[in-house]
Amino acid sequence: MPNAIAIENLTHAYKPGVPVLRGVNLHIQPGEIVGLIGLSGAGKSTLLRCVNGLVQQTGGSCTVLGQAVESLPEGSKRLLRRRIGMIFQEFNLMERLTVRKNVLIGRLGYTATIPSCLHRFSAADVRLADDCLAQVGLAGLEMRRVRDLSGGQKQRVAIARTMAQGAEIVLADEATANLDVLTKDDIMELLQNLSREKKVTLLLSMHDLPLAKRYCTRIIGLKSGRITFDAAPDALDDEAIADVLDRASVPGAG
Repeated sequence: MPNAIAIENLTHAYKPGVPVLRGVNLHIQPGEIVGLIGLSGAGKSTLLRCVNGLVQQTGGSCTVLGQAVESLPEGSKRLLRRRIGMIFQEFNLMERLTVRKNVLIGRLGYTATIPSCLHRFSAADVRLADDCLAQVGLAGLEMRRVRDLSGGQKQRVAIARTMAQGAEIVLADEATANLDVLTKDDIMELLQNLSREKKVTLLLSMHDLPLAKRYCTRIIGLKSGRITFDAAPDALDDEAIADVLDRASVPGAG
């Protein structure tokens, strides 16, 4: 089976001589739920942005859904991004727009230029958006303004947007960081179900280690821009956590 993501000797430096990623090698198969852990500044967010082409790596290769991202012209990158959803810690939604319109933003890449600029969508797209909202438990809130939602509801809108987009890969950058404990589990269950039911590949940057161990099928530890851990969640014991986080011990982290 071809890899959903194939990264070879990937390096990136925002400033010359100050690398953020240092020779990263990573292969992810379709349908995997991969958690990225590590200290702030370890390179997790930069790695996600290399995958969707928002950051151009300074060395190595990054092949996503069979396409070498670094060699794609910008137009082709935009087409590839139609197949890659992104979920952010701060939700990245249009607060003044309705829930439905925020989900329909996931269809912009499939809509002709003039209708998309006017936010005009087909009846089929509207039905799809509403169906996605129902699947994440937001039926009946289609016309609610996003600014009036709770944090957990906003993140459900973001997930529905990736579903409407038809994303084959979903990248999440600390998507549960601003949520309470119960809501974190709800969001991770939604993402887990999305992966299982539609074979969507998930690459999730996470600080919550117990949450990562519960829901991910594989854990990647990044330390100073290098992968120092790559195994199933059960192998992430206190010693491995301490090494990734560069600490003597992490009591109770497991």
